[in-house]
Amino acid sequence: MKNNNPLVILSVQQLKSALAIKQKIADLEKELGQILGDEPTAARPTPRSRKRKMSAAARASISAAQTARWAERKNAATPGEVPPRKKGEMSAAGRARITAGTKARWARYNAEKKKKASA
Repeated sequence: MKNNNPLVILSVQQLKSALAIKQKIADLEKELGQILGDEPTAARPTPRSRKRKMSAAARASISAAQTARWAERKNAATPGEVPPRKKGEMSAAGRARITAGTKARWARYNAEKKKKASA
């Protein structure tokens, strides 16, 4: 795997030289700022991203919708009354088919098990 970082191929002496040049540039920029009456660039605050504001109508709409959801939930189950659970009911024929299938699977399993034991 080839490393694309140019700092890896530089010698220590070259890195020290680059750091010294960078420091000189920073000092010259600071001096130039003092001459021109500018504040240093590092002291300038970075501009903040603006917060998106929601209109009063949008807030009212969201609030009304949430209030309606709460009211619906509150009215659905009054205190002391537990709403009945819905249970899935199965016909007798459906239950019989499931039972027959289960018995058939177990019969096949036991037959194979018996066959392997005798072999």
